[in-house]
Amino acid sequence: MLNLVSLLLGAIALIGAIIAFVPLLGWLNWAVIPIALLGAGIGMASDRPGGRRLNIFVLVAGGLRLMLGGGLF
Repeated sequence: MLNLVSLLLGAIALIGAIIAFVPLLGWLNWAVIPIALLGAGIGMASDRPGGRRLNIFVLVAGGLRLMLGGGLF
C-alpha cells in the first residue's frame, strides 16, 4: 500500500517535472521537489523499491534543472 502511495506521488511529481522543463516554468521545480521528497520518504517505508526509485529520479531531474537554470546554488 505504501508503494502505491509513493508511486502516485511520484507520478504527480513527474508530470510536474515534465511541465517544468518548458522554458520560463522552471520555478515549478520548487513545488515538484518537496512532493518527490515526500514520495521517496513514503517509499522508504515500503518493501518494494519502485516508488522510491521513481521519486529519486524525479528529485535528481528537478535538482539538475534547478542547477542549470541558476535557481539552486
